[in-house]
Amino acid sequence: MSEDRQEVAAEFGKSVNMTAGELERWLATDESRAVGQKDGGGESVGHQSGRKIVDLLRKKKGDWTDDDYDHMNKVVGYVHRHLAQRPSGDVTASRWRYSLMNWGHDPLK
Repeated sequence: MSEDRQEVAAEFGKSVNMTAGELERWLATDESRAVGQKDGGGESVGHQSGRKIVDLLRKKKGDWTDDDYDHMNKVVGYVHRHLAQRPSGDVTASRWRYSLMNWGHDPLK
């Protein structure tokens, strides 16, 4: 594995703090479906990403493709940007937290 891929995989592992099972259960909730940018009125970008993350977490590292690494890099960027925008106050039931959770990161963990 190239150094770039190792770095992307390591950052992905730090950014995604939910297990595949936790994320899959979360994605099945109404709260998960209610947040995020919806292109064309369908499933949100974050919800789609969450489904890809579940697949990545269940896939063997040796089977990851270029597209998988591209998505991991996208996830890392989103999580880092979104964490920098943390709102003040209790975020337990916030759209901010729910959006992050769609991308595999629960800020309360």
